[in-house]
Amino acid sequence: MIPGSALTFGCSANVDARDVIDFARRAEALGYDRVVAGEHVQDGIAPRPTSLALPLMAAAAGATTRIRVMTGIVIAPLYHPVLLAKLVATVDQVSGGRLDFGIGLGGQRDTRIEYDLLGVPVETRGRRANEMLHVMQRLWTEERVAHAGEFWTFQDATLRPRPAQTPHPPIWVGGRSDAAMRRAGTLGDGWLPYLYTVRRLKQANDAVRAYGEAAGRDMSRFRFGVVQPTAVADDPDEALAMAIANVGQRYVTAGRSAEDIARGLCIAGTAKDCVKGIEDRVDAGVRDFVFAFLAADARGIREQLETVATRVLPAFR
Repeated sequence: MIPGSALTFGCSANVDARDVIDFARRAEALGYDRVVAGEHVQDGIAPRPTSLALPLMAAAAGATTRIRVMTGIVIAPLYHPVLLAKLVATVDQVSGGRLDFGIGLGGQRDTRIEYDLLGVPVETRGRRANEMLHVMQRLWTEERVAHAGEFWTFQDATLRPRPAQTPHPPIWVGGRSDAAMRRAGTLGDGWLPYLYTVRRLKQANDAVRAYGEAAGRDMSRFRFGVVQPTAVADDPDEALAMAIANVGQRYVTAGRSAEDIARGLCIAGTAKDCVKGIEDRVDAGVRDFVFAFLAADARGIREQLETVATRVLPAFR
C-alpha cells in the first residue's frame, strides 16, 4: 500500500526496453504512483519482441527516486522459487523498498510455447504457483529453509540480504480464473486482473475478498487493482478506434465484435469519459489503477501518458 493514498495510478511501460528508463523518469515527473512491466519469454510462435519484468524494473528503479516499480506480471511457474525469491529481493534492495511483486501464470493466447521451451508442463502451472508463494515467503523471512513439495525439494536455503520491505514486497496476483482469485485472496496482498469488464471486476473483487475471509485473513489492507487498457483523445471516435485496433481485434470472437470487446474492456474516449470510466471501476471496488495506454507507436503512448496525467488524474487528487 502507498501510505495516504485512497487511489493510486500507475502506467504500463509498453515501450522498447531501451526506452524504459526515460519512460519511468517521465512517469515519475508526471506524478504517477507506479511504473509497471509485464513479461514473456516468447509470446507466441511468431513472437513480438518481449522482455523480462524484473530486469526492466531494476533499470527503472535505478533511474528514479520515488515512483514504485511493479512486475505486472512475472510468469512465476517458469522459475525456480529460490532463484525467483533472490531476484525479487535483489530488485527490492536496488529500489530501496519500492517493488510491488505481481505474479501470474501467463494465461493469454498462444503462450504455451514458453512453458514448452523451458520444459515446464503447462498443466502444472497453477499448483506450481501456489507452492512457490508459500515457499518464497519463507525464503524472505527465515533462515536455513528446508522444503519438500510436489515440484521442488531443497535444504538449508538462506537468502541474504533479505528484501528491503518487511516482511517482503507486496505480492499481487493476476489471472482470470476462480483458482487465481482464490490464490490472491489466500496467498497474496493484492489482486491485479486484466481485460475485465466493470461487471466482472465487481464479481471478482467480491470473490477474492470472500476467499480471503474464509481463510481467516484480515482483508482490510488488501489491495484491489486492475491493469486497464486506456485510450484518451479529444475525438472519442479516434480513442475508440485505438481501442478496437489494439484490444478488440486481438480478442475478437465469433460471438462478439471487435467494437463490443473494446467498449467492454477498455476506457476509451475523451478525458471526461476517462474520468467516468475510472469512477465506474472505483464503484466496482478498484483502488489501484495501472493504465495500459493504447496507441500506434511509442510516441502515442507518451502522449497518452501526458494526457491522462494532466487532464484526468487531477479529478482524483
